[in-house]
Amino acid sequence: MDISLIAAIGKNNELGINGDLIWKLKEDLNFFRKITLGHNVVMGRKTFESLPKVLPDRKNIVITKSKINNNEIEIYKSIKEFLIKYENCKDEIFIIGGASIYHEFITLANKLYLTEIDAEEKNADVYFPKFNLNDWKKEILSSNQEKNIKYNHVLYKRKTY
Repeated sequence: MDISLIAAIGKNNELGINGDLIWKLKEDLNFFRKITLGHNVVMGRKTFESLPKVLPDRKNIVITKSKINNNEIEIYKSIKEFLIKYENCKDEIFIIGGASIYHEFITLANKLYLTEIDAEEKNADVYFPKFNLNDWKKEILSSNQEKNIKYNHVLYKRKTY
């Protein structure tokens, strides 16, 4: 199974505030779309509810114990149930949030697509999990600046020993 996490994070691993993204950068949203298009995207209920609509041209998968009435998505009651169903999946699977879903999947991921934003948000209330940089090979894919905010699109690949 090829699991990748994708997120935009601040200097202190900030992800969100009040149920929303902290930074909405047009080029970063385009990067997210380009990377995930045509793939499976896995998220928790709160992330799904924060979206304006089901992400087009991707299989939207939600992990929740809550009832969601939407026939455009697949729903699994647990990560374990999802992993059993997708254990033989050859396609790259993207974990897109929220924080608790990232925490559960980070040990299973082979890649992290991170937008590393050169900014901080002291009022952030959700964070990307900390990870040991020594376990990953870092590749900067692009450097950008938007709305006076500098950021890099970075691909981390898990080192194999």
